[in-house]
Amino acid sequence: QVQLVESGGGLVQPGGSLRLSCAASGSIFSANAMAWYRQAPGKQRELVATISSGGTTYYVDSVKGRFTISRDNAKNTVYLQMNSLKPEDTAVYYCKSVTREFRAYWGQGTQVTVSS
Repeated sequence: QVQLVESGGGLVQPGGSLRLSCAASGSIFSANAMAWYRQAPGKQRELVATISSGGTTYYVDSVKGRFTISRDNAKNTVYLQMNSLKPEDTAVYYCKSVTREFRAYWGQGTQVTVSS
């Protein structure tokens, strides 16, 4: 019963920044672990970042120091701040919510294109 809607994607030049948002409804947001994944054309979906209900974060090595995941429980929203973007960051970015019962819910994705 969780619905997730991503927004904030778009076209940006290398070195630029974007902030993705994922708005959740239908669940107790603060209890859920949240994650961002991405999928580039012809490649498997990969985990980018996670944040636990307690605020503990994880990042894949390729985005460490450039991306920041955060959550605002009062707004039922998780964010992905992306700085120093590279062409290899081009992908569809997906938001994922995992409940305490380990049920997973996905958003529909938002396109991020990094190109000059």
